[in-house]
Amino acid sequence: MKITQIVFSPTGGTQQVADIISEEWGSHVTKVDLTTPEDDYFLLNFLQDDIAIIAVPSYGGRVPALAAERLAKINGNQAQCVVVCVYGNRAYEDTLLELSDIAEQSNFKVIAAVSAIAEHSIMHQYATGRPDQKDKDELHSFARKIYEKIVNSNTDASAIQIPGNRLYKKSVGGGLVPKANDKCISCGLCAEKCPAQAISKENIKSTESKKCISCMRCVVQCPQSARKVNGAMVSVAALAIKKACSKRKDNELYV
Repeated sequence: MKITQIVFSPTGGTQQVADIISEEWGSHVTKVDLTTPEDDYFLLNFLQDDIAIIAVPSYGGRVPALAAERLAKINGNQAQCVVVCVYGNRAYEDTLLELSDIAEQSNFKVIAAVSAIAEHSIMHQYATGRPDQKDKDELHSFARKIYEKIVNSNTDASAIQIPGNRLYKKSVGGGLVPKANDKCISCGLCAEKCPAQAISKENIKSTESKKCISCMRCVVQCPQSARKVNGAMVSVAALAIKKACSKRKDNELYV
């Protein structure tokens, strides 16, 4: 049985959750990075007794469009699949259901679904430091329950009731586009690492706002801390979701 992570994690929170889940199974894990535009995803090979963990962050209650496009290139060959959505303590809305639908369309057999919390990638005052130890213990417990389902050959996907709505909620653009400031030395790392290829490699300080998905990869990766989003806009956005984020949300398992 081969375990493969298929993860879209621009700032690392989603990858951390995927690692916590898979480490409980104690096997070598192959990692597929969906933030890489050039990968030949269609060349991936799966067997029916393999396990895939497909993990994405929730962007406005939806699967990131880039992640959906790249997942569509993969043929799961009816491999068993755990779908995971990670969000910053507001709400994941239709993300988990949409991700399950995408996985099934890519020929995976969804046997479990997990929603998990990680520190908000833009408004860090929400879910600060999560996943924390309580989250890790809970996710390890989820992983054990999923593995028990697999070894008992009880992988009936029809029994899983995943929350969400079809039609999915309307997708909205990111809106918060990081800009380079005077600290920028044009090293090019942000352009190299941008999942959407929104930063010009010829003019590093230039970002195509229509391509930018507000994933904050460039902000996290910049060695000079030279890329920032508009502070006033972040404050307004943070105030708008303050009530929804005020109470600690729990991780959830659907099997």
